[in-house]
Amino acid sequence: MLLNYFKIAFRYFRKNKLATIINLTGLTIGLSSCLLIAVYILHELSYDRFETKGNRIARVIMEYAFNGSKESKRGNYTSTKVAPTFKRVFPEVESAARMQQDVMVVNYQDKQFVEDRFMFADSSFFDLFSFGLAQGDARTALSGPGKVILTASTARKYFGGASPVGQLLKVGNFVQPFQVTGVMPDCPSNSQIKFDFLASFSSLGENQEDTYWDANYTTYLLLRTPGGIASLQSKLPAFMHKEMEGKGATVNFYLEPFQSIHLHSEYAGFEPNNDIAYIYILGAVALLILVIACFTYINLSTARSMERAREVGVRKVMGAGGRQLFWQFIGESLMMAGVSVFISLAVAELALPAFNQLTETELPPAAVFAPGVIGLLVASIVFIGLLAGIYPALVLSRFQPVKVLKGAFKNTDRGWWMRQSLIVFQFVISVFLIVSTVVVQKQLYYIQHRQLGYDREHVLVLPGDARMYDKLSLLKTEFGKTPGVSGLSATNNSPVNILGGYNMRTATMPEDQQIAVNANPIDEGYVRTTGLELVAGQDLTEQDVKNTALPDSLRVYQFLLNESAARELGWTPDKAVGQRMYLDATRPGFVKGVVRDFHFESLHNPIKPVVLFPEVRVRRWLIKLAPGDPQPVIAALSAKWKELVPYRPFDYHFLDDDYDRLYQSEIRLGKALDVFAGIAIALACLGLFGLSSYAAQQRVREVGIRKVLGASVSQIIVLLSRDFVRLAGIAFLLAAPIAWWVMHHWLQDFAYRTSLSVYVFLAAGLATLALTLATVSVKAVAAALSNPVKNLRTE
Repeated sequence: MLLNYFKIAFRYFRKNKLATIINLTGLTIGLSSCLLIAVYILHELSYDRFETKGNRIARVIMEYAFNGSKESKRGNYTSTKVAPTFKRVFPEVESAARMQQDVMVVNYQDKQFVEDRFMFADSSFFDLFSFGLAQGDARTALSGPGKVILTASTARKYFGGASPVGQLLKVGNFVQPFQVTGVMPDCPSNSQIKFDFLASFSSLGENQEDTYWDANYTTYLLLRTPGGIASLQSKLPAFMHKEMEGKGATVNFYLEPFQSIHLHSEYAGFEPNNDIAYIYILGAVALLILVIACFTYINLSTARSMERAREVGVRKVMGAGGRQLFWQFIGESLMMAGVSVFISLAVAELALPAFNQLTETELPPAAVFAPGVIGLLVASIVFIGLLAGIYPALVLSRFQPVKVLKGAFKNTDRGWWMRQSLIVFQFVISVFLIVSTVVVQKQLYYIQHRQLGYDREHVLVLPGDARMYDKLSLLKTEFGKTPGVSGLSATNNSPVNILGGYNMRTATMPEDQQIAVNANPIDEGYVRTTGLELVAGQDLTEQDVKNTALPDSLRVYQFLLNESAARELGWTPDKAVGQRMYLDATRPGFVKGVVRDFHFESLHNPIKPVVLFPEVRVRRWLIKLAPGDPQPVIAALSAKWKELVPYRPFDYHFLDDDYDRLYQSEIRLGKALDVFAGIAIALACLGLFGLSSYAAQQRVREVGIRKVLGASVSQIIVLLSRDFVRLAGIAFLLAAPIAWWVMHHWLQDFAYRTSLSVYVFLAAGLATLALTLATVSVKAVAAALSNPVKNLRTE
């Protein structure tokens, strides 16, 4: 019997080639898209799940505020005091590890590389995390300064096939070389802790246990039990209140469960976090794509039911029961779903490199065939087979042989309303995705083109270090006279992301009252190079920077405030100039100028106070290039760099790249929506094309009669298209408010955002109308231009 079902199904598919191709194509594209999204979502959800102690690990988040501050600051940073103190004081803490990631120049013989994944960690690192060593002893590999572990790929990069254990590497500005004490497998792609080098934390020489300030490190705690996180958290406020009593500030710490950081934390770690909301969005898009493909199958199956009415009638007369017929049609649906799944596996495998580029991930080909994915595919065959086949099977198996020749189902309201409803639902999905895609792209355009208060165009960013201090004047002179260079600055942070946490107060404020503020050490060229706008006072001079090197008793700072900082201190920009103030307790000085507010953080956040102060730091170089081709200027700078900084590779990027990194999740979402919304709309059009083809075929006789009676081509096209246009209009009216509500809430996450104008919805409505007309008109025009005599004779 099963073989008979297979033969019948195969004959039906072969006879109805257009419907079969449309259904197979729709299901394959839908399943391939869902498969790729599912692989990505499973990968994101699996982050850090391989950690055997993951449910007992917590990351420490610091919150602080100075007396007099209106708000507190919070972030993923702690001092070196937190880990040893918490381990000593709280019985819930079994172990703790401090970590810091940095960019280092590593030299071995004639090889020299800039390594941006150089991690420092306590020797207790292996007590917390499930990273094993292929070579070396985890108990001693990080116990003492000057020790480093390499990942397997890094070991091959520097040493080829030879064992690196015991070899010495020159690292950055460290005087003593680092000894390789171990080799470990490369970090998993689903780990938030990724590195190529793991060096001993004691190499930094930072082990202060007398202050909660100087918070430049990440601290992880290993609790004795999973419930220890909540227990410890309840004790921290009282403990920290006692610790900070009488110190003019409040400090508290919050614990984040390690395995929830990647998708649920607003504080990035050693790599940018993802957002669980975006996982939900992509999952919803995948589901909607699959629903569109299934609805296309249902629509075409029920629309063509009259073609199978005679087959059903004959089979019932021959003794076939309703249940037997039901499972025959379910079997056909399962067969279609099964073939689509197998084809989609091949398509997903071929599309995986492009998908990796789209989502900026490194999913291996084996991820498509992971057990979890295969399980989902098997479930998909059953789910799609039943979802897409159950209604057509119920309808076809219930035909009454006596009424078959009367076309009972074709003329019932139930069948007509079912098809209309499914078409409307497909259009609702399409309109919703069009609006969502347009709004996301509109916000990304807004981000890219908003006036930020500084100029990020044509600004080259180069790495700096402490070894450049001695030749700073020479470097500035040589770089500055390069043709095509219009400005340069040696500084700590670019204006894209100023992270430094300080406190400020006026001369009239009590010493125990401070206002938390971001601040950045700069030189005399910073304002000019970055295009910051002075609204009051003057820019810093070279002498202002030199004065900060004087003895403490003679040192006086000249500060630049942004408008928000001046306002926070109770001054207008003009009134602020010349006022005496303090940045921390160690930097007394006067306000020399006020710059217009600029976005030194993501547009998710409102502009806050910031202070720019003169001080020699060479963490990075900002070099402003004149408009035009940058490559000759970069080549000239590279030549001078090799001559003046031979110990460090010429490793550059543009300030634009730093800005774009602030919005990686949004850019990734925008790209994904572009692609998958396009796929969903294409599938909806594919289904619409199949239905319009069938509708035109069913009305061949009517079209022929109307043409004989004088109907024009345009009238025939309107006749065959108007029902679909009406359905598209109804779908737009249903989808518009849903899309507005969803995108309105998404935009609320941005402090600065684009508007949800009516033009977005009008554009989506017109696009839907245009797609509907373009799809339906293909067959409508063909029917309108057909020979009525031939049609009437053959019909």
